Amino acid sequence: MSYDLVIRNGQIVDGLGGEPYLGDVAVRDGVIVEVGAVTGSGTREIDATGLLVTPGFVDLHTHYDGQAIWSDRLNPSSAHGVTTAVMGNCGVGFAPCRTDDHDVLVDLMAGVEDIPGVVMVDGLPWHWETFPEYLDALAARRLDIDVAAYLPHSPLRVYVMGQRGVDREPATAEDLARMRALAKEAIEAGALGFASSRLATHRTEGGRQIPSFEAGPDEILEIARGVADGGGGLMQFVPDIPAGGYQPVLQQVFDAAEDTGLPVTFTLLVLNAGDPLWVEAMEMVEKANATVGSDGPRVTAQVFPRPIGLMIGLELTANPFVLYPSYQEIAGFPLAERVAEMRKPEVRQRILSDQPGGVPANPLVYLAQAWDWIFPLGEDADYEPDRSQSIAARAAARGVSPLEEAYDRLLDDDGHAILLGAMANFENNSLDTVGNLMRREDVVLGLGDGGAHYGMICDSSYPTYLLTHWVRDRAGGRLSVAQAVRELTSVPARVAGLADRGRIAVGYKADLNVIDHESLRLHKPVVIHDLPAGGRRLDQTADGYVATVVAGQVIAEHGVPTDARPGRLVRGKQPAPI
Repeated sequence: MSYDLVIRNGQIVDGLGGEPYLGDVAVRDGVIVEVGAVTGSGTREIDATGLLVTPGFVDLHTHYDGQAIWSDRLNPSSAHGVTTAVMGNCGVGFAPCRTDDHDVLVDLMAGVEDIPGVVMVDGLPWHWETFPEYLDALAARRLDIDVAAYLPHSPLRVYVMGQRGVDREPATAEDLARMRALAKEAIEAGALGFASSRLATHRTEGGRQIPSFEAGPDEILEIARGVADGGGGLMQFVPDIPAGGYQPVLQQVFDAAEDTGLPVTFTLLVLNAGDPLWVEAMEMVEKANATVGSDGPRVTAQVFPRPIGLMIGLELTANPFVLYPSYQEIAGFPLAERVAEMRKPEVRQRILSDQPGGVPANPLVYLAQAWDWIFPLGEDADYEPDRSQSIAARAAARGVSPLEEAYDRLLDDDGHAILLGAMANFENNSLDTVGNLMRREDVVLGLGDGGAHYGMICDSSYPTYLLTHWVRDRAGGRLSVAQAVRELTSVPARVAGLADRGRIAVGYKADLNVIDHESLRLHKPVVIHDLPAGGRRLDQTADGYVATVVAGQVIAEHGVPTDARPGRLVRGKQPAPI
């Protein structure tokens, strides 16, 4: 027998949680055709002696809606073993959209996802209007990894309601009927489901709440019915956490899911301090899943396996001084000149003595002074730092103010230094709660946010973090390799309805990783300028990925991309191999 690719003598981690075992994997025509002892030869062979062989990772929460149009590489995700990325999350995206509303969606994505407007203006051809036409544009692309897309709520609302949708007016019966019909059309064209957000911090660049923020339960229900009409799909939701807790907002979505029989996945944040509101949310999940079918829980909480990290730096969107008039005077200087100015004693004194002025469009900027939860991020990229390393603790140890400590740390590495703002998931300065949640069957990993927050967040490296920190390096509460790989592969694939991938078995899609687990290492984020119009973004790389394979083709070797672009649009739910 001859094959396109044979990976030999690796420790096969099947993706289902089974104990790793020694064996070979053979691939033909993009599909796994033999697992075990392969006697035939491959056109390409990879010696995986001493290495892990895993299914490709599935990331349920990305925002590559724009990057998949203007770039053929979906990195950082593809640099961390991700072979399928689901986009359109949070109910934001670029379709459906009439020509007159391009600026509305640019303003929306610039605010919610921190994508510079000039990048979108320069990078998007906008040769679509409807959501099916946008999917066709994606289908014409040749990418390094596969993508799937939700129908996003805010563009849908603006498309149907125009300015009334932007102004968050209630939808009329006619509006609801139109949304339902368009949702059905989107699912039939290949949308994976429907996504929405009620998060208060999701604002446009102009500072307004997003169109979906105050959408009523009748609107959620009618769109969900449209998804069901089209054949079904996943509902993705980002709830706000008002003073009353999760219940008021989540219940609307859970009710719609019960009415339509659709599955739901929603963002769950573990607050760093205060009442543990996540407990109430999980009680709601348990109630919704009181009867669990053979396909697993119908409702899943989506959890991120490390602190949701605001990146703070002089090259980035957020730093403690962005609202200070004295800093704004030099904010436009090239980095080297700005650093030189900030090192002058008189400039330092003037900025430190100043007061913030104005209101930021993105409320996350305020978190750049949450001193107890901000930490220097060194080359080892420690995402579970000891509380003694916080800016507040370091300042107390030095006998200076936290503002002074932050100022000095931002000037490290000639101004390239980055501080980690642990915005959530760091309850009592520990990831223990997150670790306990990850082990639950009604929890799925996600929230990598690749393709967005270009100057604020760089979280799409979480698969590498899971395999290093949670499996190999953490002092206690570690996961086994089999557990971690299951959470990165078959579990998110099941939740998304992508039953053709996420495991190593005959008939499954040949998306694979060959990993040197002992050498696996996550580098700290860096700023690069490779977006349209020269836009800047955060990137993060890793050592230890010997090969990443998509549809049987090697897309990267030892961290270096190849010319292969086998990634395609995945249209809707996919059945398991027969």
